[in-house]
Amino acid sequence: MREAGTLSSSQQIEGRKARSRRSLSGGVCAAIIYVVLAGAPFLFGSKEPTTVAIWCALLGVGLVLAPTSRLERAHLLLLGGVAFIALCFAFVLHEQLSDHPWIASFNPIWAKASDALGRQLAPSVSIIRGEPFFALGHPLANVLALVLGIFVGVDSEWARRGTRVAAWAGVVYAIYGIISLVFDPTSILWREKTAYVGNLTATFINRNTAAAYFGSCAAVWLVLLMSAIRRNLPPGLIEWKKVPQHLLRRTRKEVVVRFVMLFVCLSAMFMTSSRGGVLVSLGVMMVTFMIYFARDMRRGLFVVAAVACIATVVLLLQVLGGNIERRIDVQGLSDAGRLSAYRSTLGIIGDNPWFGTGLGTFASAFPPYRSGDISMVGRWDIAHSTPLELASELGIPLALIVGAGWICALVILLLGSLGSRRTVSVPLSALAVSLIALLHSSIDFSLQIPGYSIVMFALLGLGLSQAIASRDNDTNMTAVPRNGSQRPRN
Repeated sequence: MREAGTLSSSQQIEGRKARSRRSLSGGVCAAIIYVVLAGAPFLFGSKEPTTVAIWCALLGVGLVLAPTSRLERAHLLLLGGVAFIALCFAFVLHEQLSDHPWIASFNPIWAKASDALGRQLAPSVSIIRGEPFFALGHPLANVLALVLGIFVGVDSEWARRGTRVAAWAGVVYAIYGIISLVFDPTSILWREKTAYVGNLTATFINRNTAAAYFGSCAAVWLVLLMSAIRRNLPPGLIEWKKVPQHLLRRTRKEVVVRFVMLFVCLSAMFMTSSRGGVLVSLGVMMVTFMIYFARDMRRGLFVVAAVACIATVVLLLQVLGGNIERRIDVQGLSDAGRLSAYRSTLGIIGDNPWFGTGLGTFASAFPPYRSGDISMVGRWDIAHSTPLELASELGIPLALIVGAGWICALVILLLGSLGSRRTVSVPLSALAVSLIALLHSSIDFSLQIPGYSIVMFALLGLGLSQAIASRDNDTNMTAVPRNGSQRPRN
């Protein structure tokens, strides 16, 4: 009996050591996610290949150390879906890079080039041999950030802390951007600023990407602010007429702090003068407000709340968005050249529907299709629509698979956002950021800037993981009576 007791004690010690190692490795993974969330926008939006390689290496270390013991069946299914999309992506890359593709046909441009040069060139599915391999870094960083976010997001405290890290990092970049615009508008960090001199870009090169980033940070702060306000109010349906009275009588410090941080990010967003970034962000924040407080409204209040949200957006545009209104008055909501570029990109897709022209080859594929309606000044190296550019470079089938994956992700986040108040902040923040990124990148290229996309995919991973965990927890707690005095912790 003593030997059995000794064996049991040693097993307990080994179990504690194993849990300690898992906790340590999990903490390191969480720290890596925090560094990525805070640091990705810093070095000029991480556009340099060397910077992207550093993020890939760091995220890869996080995945090697990621603990798997807390993953549930739903998490494994989610990771399986990501793996399926990655395999489809790898198959298309194989066809574009291989000298002997399995099913794809060589691009006819190689035969034309051989005839023009009078010698036989080795053909390829890609219009630039080997370019898909060199363009792989950015998509790889996005996938690594997504997967590591799923692993880290299994722990609710790590997930909540990740959203707060992203939000506070946005405030720091916003303050830098505002100070830089006021005192040194001709530089970005230690480099000379050659474009958008009169607009805030912070550490990004392009104002539109900066607007999407600060709009995303503002959306996260809005969720944090709403959760703090909800904790100040009595449980049950909200009596909206008494909300100002409650807030004025016993406003907590966290409500004031979160409101100020939201205002800072909104100010930076407006100072970018980006029409699409500002309008998309405001629209998504309005939807986020409606989703969060949907359960606290009687049916008749939905229309009133929607009208109030629209009025708030219009007021913000009047007070903070004078530069946006001037651009809309002068240039309208879209550029004629951009619409012509979309039509030209559709021509590329029509001629290369199955496997595209090759990852990273849009700048070289576009000139023969360039419409005469587009100004001849400059080089059109980005489609200004990420879905169209994805389809032109990788083909329609893979674009549809990626689109289906996004739809599934948004549905999961929405269901998680409608779950328990205890866990709603992370999925709702991820949903808001994802919607801003998707909608804005449909008319621009914000998701093609690593400093923004890596942050977005990391938040997406945290949100998906928490959305699944929250649904499981709600299912397990259906038989447990709720205590009305409890408050969500966000």
